[in-house]
Amino acid sequence: MKITKLGHCCLFIEENGLRILIDPGDYSAGQNEIKNVCVILITHEHEDHVHVESLQKILENSPNAKICTNNGVGKILEEKGIAFQLLAHGMKAEINGVEIEAFGEKHTQIYKTVPQAENTGYFIAGRLFYPGDAFTMPPKKVEILALPVSGPWMKLSEAIEYGLAVHPKTSFPVHDGMLKEGRLGSTHFLPQKIFSEKGISFVVLEEGKETEF
Repeated sequence: MKITKLGHCCLFIEENGLRILIDPGDYSAGQNEIKNVCVILITHEHEDHVHVESLQKILENSPNAKICTNNGVGKILEEKGIAFQLLAHGMKAEINGVEIEAFGEKHTQIYKTVPQAENTGYFIAGRLFYPGDAFTMPPKKVEILALPVSGPWMKLSEAIEYGLAVHPKTSFPVHDGMLKEGRLGSTHFLPQKIFSEKGISFVVLEEGKETEF
């Protein structure tokens, strides 16, 4: 599996010939240059995870791409005349021999008066789990975890506890696009320190650079 982080939570994944793009939001721009995307997975409706103008550009570059997401995002896409396939909690799809499973129902609470969006995490090829904006525990062993490390809905200590609970072989940080470059500080080095003590590798992906797992 090859993974390229394009910024914040936007990931480009190549697995068994399948080219997958996750969460093309407004905190990243590299997604607008990717071509021949097969599948686009969107976890929830917030603009740092789905930026409609970017999505339209991606579809221009990859007109045969299939969007898989939940009903919350689907309502936004329907208003724009963009087709999608429902892939929400408890559902699965097999595309070109690659299984994609959906786990999770709600975005973690930001504040008691802020409605919780529908949030769906995606488990790809039985290896990579990306939870979106939630700390969903998938009901199976995770080899690679895309770990949210910063945001208005979480504390770093919660992210670390989640990573320890999932206990993947390898983890890497996402949801860090709102942090100032060069001042990521503990959001990267603290998980790395604690996870290494528990036998979990924590790899900080260089944006735009492909990493093989």
